[in-house]
Amino acid sequence: MESLSLPVLYGLIAIMIVLSAYFSSSETAMMALNRYRLKHLVKAGQGGAKRADALLKRPDRLLGIILFGNNVVNFFAGTVATLIALRQFGEVGLAVAPFVLTFVFLILAEIGPKTIAAHAPERIAFPSAYILSPMLRLLYPFVWILNASANAIVRPFIKDAGDGKEEKLTPEELRTVLHEGAHLPLKRRGMLLSILDLEHATVDDIMVPKADIFGIDLEDDLDTIIEQLCASSHTRVPVYRGSINDVVGMLHLRNASRFLRNPEPTKAALMQETREPYFVQENTPLHTQLLNFQKEQRRIALVVDEYGEVKGIVTLEDILEEIVGEFTSDLAARIPEIHPQDDGSFIIEGTALLRDINRSLKWELPTAGPRTLSGLVIEHLEFIPEASCCLRLGAYRLEILQVKDNTVRSVRVLPPPPAGA
Repeated sequence: MESLSLPVLYGLIAIMIVLSAYFSSSETAMMALNRYRLKHLVKAGQGGAKRADALLKRPDRLLGIILFGNNVVNFFAGTVATLIALRQFGEVGLAVAPFVLTFVFLILAEIGPKTIAAHAPERIAFPSAYILSPMLRLLYPFVWILNASANAIVRPFIKDAGDGKEEKLTPEELRTVLHEGAHLPLKRRGMLLSILDLEHATVDDIMVPKADIFGIDLEDDLDTIIEQLCASSHTRVPVYRGSINDVVGMLHLRNASRFLRNPEPTKAALMQETREPYFVQENTPLHTQLLNFQKEQRRIALVVDEYGEVKGIVTLEDILEEIVGEFTSDLAARIPEIHPQDDGSFIIEGTALLRDINRSLKWELPTAGPRTLSGLVIEHLEFIPEASCCLRLGAYRLEILQVKDNTVRSVRVLPPPPAGA
C-alpha cells in the first residue's frame, strides 16, 4: 500500500466510511423494524420484508455478519489512516490520526446513519436485506464459527441463546400499543380497548338489578298477564311464580304472539311458549360470559349469587354495549336516573350504576368498591347521611338531596370544570 498515492488513500478512506455507514445503519434498521408490521408485509408478499424476516429469525447470525463486515472495514480504515498520517505529518500524525478518524467515523459512519435508520427503518432494512442475505450465505462458515464462540460465552447468562424466539405481547402491552401507536380511528380504538377491558368486569357490574326486572308473575290473573305482554317493550321476559327467585322459564314475545292469538288463552298455554331459564354466576367475567352466550345459543341470563338467589338479569346487548357503547345517543334514554340541570350540574338517583355514569358523562368516579352512587357516598362518609349533606369526591362536589330507607335516593353532582377553563 506504500506505492498508493495520497488521493487513492483518501478515496479508500471515503469508501470505508460509506461501507461502515451501511453496516451501522443496517444494524439499527433491522433491530428497529416493527415486527407486527413486518409480519403484515411478509403476508402481503413484499420481497424485502421476506428477506428481512428470514434474517431476523436468527438475530445472532444477522449481527454476526453485520459486525464482521463493520469491524473489517473499520480496521482497514485505521490502517489506511495510519499510512496517510505518516506520509503527511510523520510520527506526530500517528498521535493525531486516531482522534481524527474516531471523530469522522462517529459522525459520518455511526451517529448520522444510525439516526436516519432509526427514523426510517424500512427504507434502510428492506434494500439492505438483499445484500446481507447473499453475504451471509457466502461467509456462513466464518459467521458460524463466530456465533458458536459467542453463544458458548453468553449461554450461561441467557436462556436459549441464538434461538430468536418471538416474544408475545401481554394485554397491558397491547393496551399501550393501542393507546399510543395504533393508527386507528378513535372509535375503533375505543372498541378494541373495551374488548381488553372485558376481563376486568363481571356480569354483576352491568346487570339489570333484581328490583328493576320486568317479568310475568303466573300468580297474577290472566287479564293482567295479557295486559303486561301487550305493553311490554322487552323482547324476552322471565316468567315466575310469586317471586323472581322462582323463575320457571323465559318467554320470547315472538312466541307470546301465538299465545295472544289463542281465542282461549291459558296459563298452561303460556308455559308451553317458554324456554328453560339460563343462570350464570354473579362473578363471571364478561369475556367469558360472551363466549358462554355463543356456546349456549342464548341472549339473556339470570344472574344468581352463591346461594342461588336471583340478583339481576344480563343480556348479550349489555355486553355488546360495553364494547361499542350505548346504542342510543340520548342521555335520558341511556340512563333515566341522570337528570341534567340548566346550571351544568346533574341530579342523579342513588341507584345509578357508577360504570354507567362514568361511561355516559365521561367522568372518573371510583368503581373499585361500591357499584352504585348511593353505595359510593355511604362508603366515603362511613355513615348514612342526612339530606343537605355535602361532600367532595376527588374533583366532584356532591349534595345529598334525599335519603330514604337507609339509602341515598338522589344526589346533585357538580362536575369539575373542563381542562383549561
